[in-house]
Amino acid sequence: MIPLSVLDLSFVGADSTPAQALHDTLALACHVDGLGYRRYWLAEHHALPNVASPAPEIMIGQIAAATHAIRVGSGGIMLPNHAPLMVAERFRVLEALFPGRIDLGLGRAPGTDGLTARALRRREAPGESGGDDFLDRLQELLFWDGGFPEGHPFATIQASPAGVPLPPIFLLGSSDYSAQLAGEIGCGFGFAQHFSGMPAEGPMRAYRRLFRPTRLGERPHAILAVAAICAATDAEAERLAASARLSTLRRERGEYRPLPSLAEALEYPYSSAERAQIERGRDRLHVGSPETLRARLAEMAEHTQADELMIVSAIPDQGVRHESYALLAQAWGLGAAARAA
Repeated sequence: MIPLSVLDLSFVGADSTPAQALHDTLALACHVDGLGYRRYWLAEHHALPNVASPAPEIMIGQIAAATHAIRVGSGGIMLPNHAPLMVAERFRVLEALFPGRIDLGLGRAPGTDGLTARALRRREAPGESGGDDFLDRLQELLFWDGGFPEGHPFATIQASPAGVPLPPIFLLGSSDYSAQLAGEIGCGFGFAQHFSGMPAEGPMRAYRRLFRPTRLGERPHAILAVAAICAATDAEAERLAASARLSTLRRERGEYRPLPSLAEALEYPYSSAERAQIERGRDRLHVGSPETLRARLAEMAEHTQADELMIVSAIPDQGVRHESYALLAQAWGLGAAARAA
């Protein structure tokens, strides 16, 4: 079986706080490290009351220091919000401290609303805001790692710490844009099936078809990020999914409220239109017993030619969330794979 990994948005529950969500992230990372998951990625979001993850590079360092084997990375750093030199230096520091365990996933979206995005970038030079400069920033980031062309104004600057390479780079996306670009520059690719309105098979296969070996990578590596909830039975998993379904319904209406408790979600008075909307979104949240979920995820991986699955689980009860990851790990054979390695 291909590896399983974790994507954590540091969900804020209705009965919790953003600070507690960060501590929950640390606890979950330690838990899945022992279960045999391959990676643990943190997302970047700003000014959203339902997630507490504005600075993944800080959490990456904390998690890498608290774990032993799992790779830790960004899923992702929203490059339009940052100076490429700062991204290069922060991730060189992480790579120096935890060599061979860090990943640099990069996103093109701001990870927030328009006004907050403007606040994040207000120190830019005149004329640099308002457009999509992702490609320019990506090229500059790669130059900080591989060297600038002769005559470039930054060619004499040495990114710190010297002698430390950037960790492996992945481009992240929910459409075919990043898939094509990742293939062309030869880096890894991650597709966000958990919120994309586009089927994953097209971008995932396009990435593999267009991949060209470069210094960034000799062979393609495609990660499929999926929302999943595992429980002892199909019925229990469906019951636990009520919180995530209500949260998604609210998000699609522009309501970024904390993750509702299971009791609130089960008692919510859904209208017929809301129930129909939930039914239309069932293919983006995968729920079931270990056997059911194992079969469904394995089929998805085969159809999309994924090299790895990355699981995000929006469950407000942290004990139940830990159990969901444990049940899936057992069904997938992660413990046996880790012992064999």
